[in-house]
Amino acid sequence: MVAPLRVGVLAYPGCFASEVFGVPDLLTMASHIAVPQDSPYEVSILSPRRRVVASGNAAIAVVPVRQVDVLVVPGFELHPGLDLDATLASLGPEIAAIRAASRSGAALVSLCVGAFLLADAGLLDGRASTTSWLFAGRLADRCPGTDVRPEELVVTDSGVTTTGAFSAMYDFALGLVREHNGSRVARATARVALVDDARSSQAPYVDADLLPATGSEFSQGVKRRLDQNMHERYDLGSLAATFHVSTRSLLRRFRAETGQTPLGYLQAARVRRAKHLLETTDRTVAGVAAEVGYRDPGTFSALFTRLTGQRPGDYRATFKAPAEPTS
Repeated sequence: MVAPLRVGVLAYPGCFASEVFGVPDLLTMASHIAVPQDSPYEVSILSPRRRVVASGNAAIAVVPVRQVDVLVVPGFELHPGLDLDATLASLGPEIAAIRAASRSGAALVSLCVGAFLLADAGLLDGRASTTSWLFAGRLADRCPGTDVRPEELVVTDSGVTTTGAFSAMYDFALGLVREHNGSRVARATARVALVDDARSSQAPYVDADLLPATGSEFSQGVKRRLDQNMHERYDLGSLAATFHVSTRSLLRRFRAETGQTPLGYLQAARVRRAKHLLETTDRTVAGVAAEVGYRDPGTFSALFTRLTGQRPGDYRATFKAPAEPTS
C-alpha cells in the first residue's frame, strides 16, 4: 500500500482561515473521488504555538509542528495600514519552522501573500515566484533576489511553490491532485467543487486602478501623454520632443522610474482600455482594436492574448457585465 502524502498547513495569528482549510478541503474531496488504491492524503494543521486565532477572530485547533512531505503557508490580510515589517517580525517562530521544514526536505508552498513569509525565511532568493498580482511589486522590492512573475497562477522552482491571489490555492491543490491521483480525479474534483481547472494566468483579473502608482513627475507626464493619445501611432521621437529630451534620455529616465519602456506602458494601457470596452460594450473585437489604436485586429488580439493570457473573445465571455434588466 502506498504511504499517504503528508500535507501540513502552517497556521499562524492573523492568517486567512479560508486559506488554512481551502487546500485540505479540496484534498478531502479528491480522496472521496479517487479509487481506493490511489494514494490518500494525511493532512494536519500545524503551529509552533499552542493557540492560533486567524482572520475574523476564528480560533483554529492546531497540533505541534511535525515532519511532513508538503508544508503549505497560507496568506494574511495585507491591507494598506499594515506594518509589514512588524507583522513578519512577530512571526519569527513560523519563519523558523518554515526554514526547518525546508532543511528536512519538505516541499514548501505559499498561498497568496504567504510568499512574504517564504521570502523572510530566505527561500525565494535565486528562485522564480509569484504572489497576489496586487502585491507583486512589493514582494519584488522586499526580496530583490527573486524573479517575481505576477501573471502566473502557480510557480514551482527547486522545491518551492508560490501561488497567485487567494483562489489560486485551488489551482495548486488541483495540480497536487493531478500529480498524485491523475487527471481524471483532478477533473472530477474540479467539477464537484465548481473550480476552474483550465486557468493559466492571473493577468485577466488585474485591475490597474488598484495598483500603486509608480514613477515621478517626469514619467507620470509621459504616461498621461500616452493615455490621452493611445489611439495615435506610437512615435518615440515625437514623444521625446514633447518633453524636450532625446529619445535615449526618455527611455533611460522612464525605465529608471517605472521599470518599463514607454511602448510597454502604452501597450498595457491599450489592453486595460480594451478590457473595459469588452466588459461594458458590444463593440466587435475589430472595433475595440481600432478604439485603442490598432488597425489590424490580429496584431491587437496577439498583444491582448500575450498580456492577459486570454483571447479578446474569451475575455469578454468571462467578464462581460450582464445587461441591466428592463422594466
